[in-house]
Formats: sequence, structure tokens, C-alpha cells
Amino acid sequence: MNPAMSRSSDWIRILASLSLILSIGLVRAEPLSIPIGLISAERAEYIPLSSLEPRIEDEGLEGARQGILDNNTTGRFTGQSFDLLPVTLTSDQSPSDVVRDLIQRGVRLFLVDLPAADLLELADLPEAGDALLFNIGAMDDDLRTQGCRSNLLHTVPSRAMRADALAQYLAWKRWMRWFLVVGPLPEDRAFGAAIERAAKRFGAKIVVQKPWTFKAGASRTDSGHFNEQQLANSFTQVEDYDILLVADEADAFGAYLNYRTYRPRPIGGTQGLVATAWSGVTEQWGATQFQRRFLERTGRFMTPRDYAAWLAVRSIGEAATRTQTGEVSRLRQYLLGPDFKLAAFKGVPLSFRDWNGQMRQPILIVSPRILVSVSPQEGFLHQFSTLDTLGYDRPETECSIR
Repeated sequence: MNPAMSRSSDWIRILASLSLILSIGLVRAEPLSIPIGLISAERAEYIPLSSLEPRIEDEGLEGARQGILDNNTTGRFTGQSFDLLPVTLTSDQSPSDVVRDLIQRGVRLFLVDLPAADLLELADLPEAGDALLFNIGAMDDDLRTQGCRSNLLHTVPSRAMRADALAQYLAWKRWMRWFLVVGPLPEDRAFGAAIERAAKRFGAKIVVQKPWTFKAGASRTDSGHFNEQQLANSFTQVEDYDILLVADEADAFGAYLNYRTYRPRPIGGTQGLVATAWSGVTEQWGATQFQRRFLERTGRFMTPRDYAAWLAVRSIGEAATRTQTGEVSRLRQYLLGPDFKLAAFKGVPLSFRDWNGQMRQPILIVSPRILVSVSPQEGFLHQFSTLDTLGYDRPETECSIR
């Protein structure tokens, strides 16, 4: 085919698409309204380790709002309107009562930023049987291996996905001897378990594992830095290793180990070299413009929790656009089907695993200031999708929500 004919065919396809969009808008005089609930809880005030870090009080909420804005940009042409109904639970509020109330008001789509137990309680409500919940905060692996629900999808990566992503990069670097330090919280132990699983999966060896039992945080005193310097130095006098991996999800002590270890070794895990769904340092695949829009609107960078919320809202928008409906059963069928593909500034389209509802996605390997790498790494193969080398694959779970 000559170039002129090819260009002509392209224009015909473009005009046909525009005609379809316009016809949808003409048929639907009133926009189809699609409400989306956002359920989160009041959090204890987090005091950053450094005064340079911002205190974020609207994490997740602003990511959802960005998704609503993006959905409504398209919705103006497709005759759809998306509304966000956020509820921040107080200590005396029941998540179930709040969701029941929203369901009575016609809401069937929910973003949920609550612990795993509360998330499952909501998914198991009889009233939520025809609803669809998006987990944007709970990273628990059990939710993807045993506690799956047919009305529950996950846009936040699991701990196993993050640990596997980091392990793949360390395998590529041939840093295969790890020193693992695990904090005192249940979340720390959960991420430590994910690191141990990743070590076995990718052939690394944990040569030393120690619990962190000290209380850090005296840096703001005149002599605090010296005490922490001495403590970290003595604590890390262990057998040689390639990298120290920290499991400190509360960000309580991991940063204090940086540059203070007995041996000159890098630090990774929850601090240092981190595997994350999103970071302000990424600028590839159109992310610069996306980052700028969010920064100009909110005055801060998007966090991984914001990104998970944005993914959930955009997934709803994409499914509603493609199916031309707000009916939950049809949206769910499309989201878990082979045709759903979401562009999300990561170089490849994202989709949902139809056995446990987890969104498959690349994981960024970042330092505080630069994007170091992206997993899955080259050379890690899979019979269906290399993204399924991150986290629990189909044969490793008891789930089958499809």
C-alpha cells in the first residue's frame, strides 16, 4: 500500500472513532452518573524523620481525585460523569455501616483504604454482593493467596510483588548474600517473610537475620547522631554480605542504618533502594507530564497510595468507557477479561489477574532521587506474562475468582 492510501485509511479510522464518540454523546442527553465511594480511616499523625519531608494528610484521596478528573475528561465525550464520595472513618464509626449507607444511596463501586480484616468484612457484607471493591492500601499476601473475594480487586501491589521485584534486581546485580534486619511490628515481620520467600525463589542466601529491638529517633538532640552512629556500627558487625535489607514499614529506624554500617555495603528494602509502585523520581513513559499535573494541583508529589487510588478510578473509567455502562457485573467481567488494558505511565499496559484480582504491573526500583531500574528484569521469563514473575502466580494460590 502506498503512503497516501495508508494515510487516507488512518484518517478514515480516526473519523469513524470520532463519529462513534459523538453519536454516544447525542444518544445520551443526560450523562450516565457513576458514583465511586472512598472509604479510609483517620491515621495517627506521622512525623517525618526530616523536616524536608512534607506531612501528607490527604494521601490516597488526591490520587482518587486525579483519577476522577481524568475520567471526566473522557466522560465529556462519552456521556459519562464520575463522582467521588470520600468518607474518612472516625474511631467510633463502623466501616460496614458506612458502606451499607452508601449502597442504599446507589453506590456500588468502592475504593477501600483499610486494614485487611476490615476490607474482608466489607467484601463479605450481603449488601456488597453486587458491589465491587478496590483495595488501595492493604499489601497483605493472604488477601491474594487465601482470602480472595470475587468482589475484591487490588490495585496496590502485594508485599510479595515488591520483594520479588527487588530480588530480581539484586539477582541481576549478583548481590546474592543478604543481611536481613526485621522491625518489631507485624507489618515488618510480614515484609521480612516476603523477603525470605523471594530469596528462596531467586536463589539468594540470607547469611544473617537479626531483629531490630532498639528505639531510634534521638537525632534531633545534640548528641543523638553520635548514639545512633555507635549503635548502628555495633549492630551490623556481622558476617560479610552484599546488601543489608531492612523490613521497617513504619519508617522508624531503617534510615538510621544508612552510611553507619560496620561494612561499606548498600541498604535496601523499605529504606535506601526501594521497590515501589510509584515514586516522584520516575519520568519515563510520559510520567513527567502526569507528575506535573498532580504537583500543580496538589503542591506535592504523588505517593504509591495515591497511585493505587488513581489506578482504581482509572480502571473503572476505562471499563465504563469500553462497555458503555455503569453496571457492576459488566464492569467486573471486562476488568478481569483479556481485553482490559490500562495505560499507566509504566511502559506496558496493566491488567488484572483473573485468579485473585491483583493488578499486574511493573515495580519501580528507586533511590530517594533517581529511578534505578524497573522489574521484572530482563531474563526472567513466564509462559503468559513476565509481570506474573512478581508476586504469587496462579499455581501458588488457592484463589479462583474468575
